[in-house]
Amino acid sequence: MPEGDSLHRAARSLQVLTGQRIEVETPHPRASGKQLAERLDGRLLESVEAVGKNLLLHFEGGLVLRSHLRMTGRWRVEPRGSTRVGLPWLVLRGDEHEAVLWNGPVLELGRGASFSSRLGPDILAQPFDLETMLERLRAVPQAREVGDALLDQRLVSGIGNLWRAESLWDIRVSPWRPLGDVSDDELGAVLQSAHEKMRTGVEGTRPLRHVYRRSGRACRRCGSVIRSAGQGEQARIAYWCPGCQRGGNEPSL
Repeated sequence: MPEGDSLHRAARSLQVLTGQRIEVETPHPRASGKQLAERLDGRLLESVEAVGKNLLLHFEGGLVLRSHLRMTGRWRVEPRGSTRVGLPWLVLRGDEHEAVLWNGPVLELGRGASFSSRLGPDILAQPFDLETMLERLRAVPQAREVGDALLDQRLVSGIGNLWRAESLWDIRVSPWRPLGDVSDDELGAVLQSAHEKMRTGVEGTRPLRHVYRRSGRACRRCGSVIRSAGQGEQARIAYWCPGCQRGGNEPSL
């Protein structure tokens, strides 16, 4: 699933369309039924921002288009009039460029701050709002496992499976530890690590992976065998090193 840094890169690329009146097409039948073209065609695109894993496109008149990519969605910015094969969900055409959304399962049109108000602080926001993130993480039941809580976009937005795994490994915190067993200093360090790694990702250089998708291989730090298992109600795969990330109710082998 694209994570916060991917959405920030997409938002940066779509900036070429801001300040222009946009021609809107919805070639894919599942998108055309949302009547986005009828409501947005010809409107001025005022700004584009990434909030967590959401891309928010602000049009004149207070209309905001939310795009969430889930597992398969991709935005591409191309020269106007580029040829393509297949049916994209959405095409936003400006004077010289057009933004094309492929496999965009979530497109929602609303007004004002109706979308961002549902989300926790953006892990990539500057300034970095660590205090509010800690407050939200401490406001939920502290028996909840820290690895599960970090993926809850209502608490902190933008962290996905990759950066959850890598930031927890970085600070030697097991994803299976209850929040109540993780100190504020540890939790703050995990969030700071995710912020820094993802800011690097926004610039286009992803740091070396230490545990993500490396189950069965040796930990680069201690040599123990990296493990993986589903976590939380959605059984998102957690990756961790049982040698240097200890604690919590780890699943048995």
